[in-house]
Amino acid sequence: MDLPGEEKGEDQLENRVQESMAHVQIDGEEHASVGRKNLEVQFACTPLAQASSLWTTDAKGAVRLRIEEGCPEEPVTVHQMFKASVEKYGNMYALASKMDNKWEKITFSEYYQFCRRAAKSFMKLGLERFHGVAILGFNSAEWFFSSVGTIMAGGIMTGIYATNSPEACQYVASDSKANIIVVENQKQLDKILQIRDRLPHLKAIVQFSGNPQQRIPNLYSWEDFMDLGLDVSEDELDDIIDSQRANQCCILIYTSGTTGKPKGVMLSHDNITWTANHASRVGEMQPADTQQESLVSYLPLSHIAAQIYDMWTGIQWAELVYFAQPDALKGSLITTLREVCPTSHMGVPRVWEKMMEKMKQAISECGYVKKKLVTWAMSVSLEANQKCSQTDDDKPFLFTLADSLVLQRLRTELGLSCCQKFFSGAAPISSETVQFFLGLNIRLYEAYGMSESTGPHFMSGPRAYKLPSCGKVVPGCRYKMVDIDSEGTGEICFWGRNIFMGFLNMEDQTREALDEDGWLHSGDLGKIDEEGFLYITGRIKELIITAGGENIPPLSIEEKVKKELPIISNAMLIGDKRKFLTILLTLKCCSDTETMEPMEELSGEAVQFCRQLGSQATTVSDIIEGKDKEVYRTIQEAINRVNSTATSNAQCIQKWAILRKDFSVSGGELGPTMKLRRPVVLKMYQKVIESLYQE
Repeated sequence: MDLPGEEKGEDQLENRVQESMAHVQIDGEEHASVGRKNLEVQFACTPLAQASSLWTTDAKGAVRLRIEEGCPEEPVTVHQMFKASVEKYGNMYALASKMDNKWEKITFSEYYQFCRRAAKSFMKLGLERFHGVAILGFNSAEWFFSSVGTIMAGGIMTGIYATNSPEACQYVASDSKANIIVVENQKQLDKILQIRDRLPHLKAIVQFSGNPQQRIPNLYSWEDFMDLGLDVSEDELDDIIDSQRANQCCILIYTSGTTGKPKGVMLSHDNITWTANHASRVGEMQPADTQQESLVSYLPLSHIAAQIYDMWTGIQWAELVYFAQPDALKGSLITTLREVCPTSHMGVPRVWEKMMEKMKQAISECGYVKKKLVTWAMSVSLEANQKCSQTDDDKPFLFTLADSLVLQRLRTELGLSCCQKFFSGAAPISSETVQFFLGLNIRLYEAYGMSESTGPHFMSGPRAYKLPSCGKVVPGCRYKMVDIDSEGTGEICFWGRNIFMGFLNMEDQTREALDEDGWLHSGDLGKIDEEGFLYITGRIKELIITAGGENIPPLSIEEKVKKELPIISNAMLIGDKRKFLTILLTLKCCSDTETMEPMEELSGEAVQFCRQLGSQATTVSDIIEGKDKEVYRTIQEAINRVNSTATSNAQCIQKWAILRKDFSVSGGELGPTMKLRRPVVLKMYQKVIESLYQE
């Protein structure tokens, strides 16, 4: 397909692609032809903005799209995608919010109209083209309206993590030139009021939950905000919508900034609409006329994983999205899941781990007979699922019996009795967690990608499942491996319609991420097997290079230690530029239900582990201060077992230390999606680390 005025550039691009060491997986002909037909009928001749490069760092810029044989679909804007769904599924329910203990639902037609009203109000407040609207708060219908409304009004939407400090909020709002900031409540409003004087582009603040407690110029309640644009004409809004092009920026996703300033990942309309349409097919998410999918929205929408899964795929396939309570991750999520019974559920690894820990605790408290029955059923399920690579493979009668008698009830306890698809993303998941859920007859489909690839680039699914891989490349996307070593491990590079436009106002970092041919270098190390399944082995920046020059990926060693020791919550390997390896360990503890701060008390699983060893410890202090003989001996024995599998002496752990507190988001050691922030841990526990290396 030729792009206007770019025939020559497109030919050069195609030549480079053919010459590259690349692999492509083309979508099924039926899906592709149906998708093309629908899009061409509705959006034929939609022009693109003039662009000469695959990347830009200018918010007003445009990029060439990677349209080629594997992904020939007509590019569409977010509004075009939404309008197509409304015309097809307008009367179906779209969003459900809990009000006064009752689920209130709105249809896709109503959803669309609320977004238009929000867009007109943003226009009334003076939202400038390609300037930001920043959203700070927990997932809600208003979050969705603000997001889509911003894009309709010609702005660029960016989410701010609800856990961000005022200074972190100031950086994002300033970098995105936010004209308007939408906050959830007084707590989030207070953060913005502290930094308001340092935001020269800010014109207004909108609070979407409750009424503002003080009267401040240009501060609006949600109700007042939604009425602001009533006198803005529909034609005026439509003119702005019609001026939008699929190869222009509409969303900013900010990276966590653990190794420097957060980077604003610029995503185009095409990045969003193409990914929403295609990535979900691997997971076999169904369009609403086949089966309306339902899900619970609770993970931070400022992260690409939740945003693609909850919002944009929700619009593409007309899914029904239920909004969890703000305290979902403090314990109410399972209550919501039980009420809603979603057909699909996504969690970051820590969420699945928390579910596993709660379930293990409940099983340990069962009577002898019931415990034996559950253990038997889970072992039967684990064995059957490990033997059958496809979900529709025949399974033995004993498995069917175990599932109907025992496992279905356990899934019901988790609120997953009707769930058909289970996804994990945003960070690596442990084999222990995967195997535990296989024991419940729950297959966790792992997705791998990054903000810069609009989320998933590789995905597992019912027909692309092989442990411990994270699936195959998304149909229509490409990959290549570079700097491959003797064991077949190399850096994974991405190509496709999902590849970002560039980092906002950061040319050097953009050039570092995208090579001269436009391939995105992930910074991750992995292997591809003969069937095309990807196995992540580590991250280049996290690679430990010892003083002796040995390259050691920490992830696999940390995983082995945690697998050997059920009492360990987090493990972090140390050894960069050091003579030998050491490891920091944290114990599984209870958390404060309000703050989610790790407490002194050991978790039920950890206490049970201690009892089996003959230890009476119930707190972290009990173990550390007295250097509990049984626990310390068991940890050392486990380290010895891990060391016995090492390929060289340089990969053996020589010393270890138990930290007084488990890692947490509030403590700073974990990011918003529970990913370990290694540079932060190195800085925080520098004294402990240095003590391990003293002679």
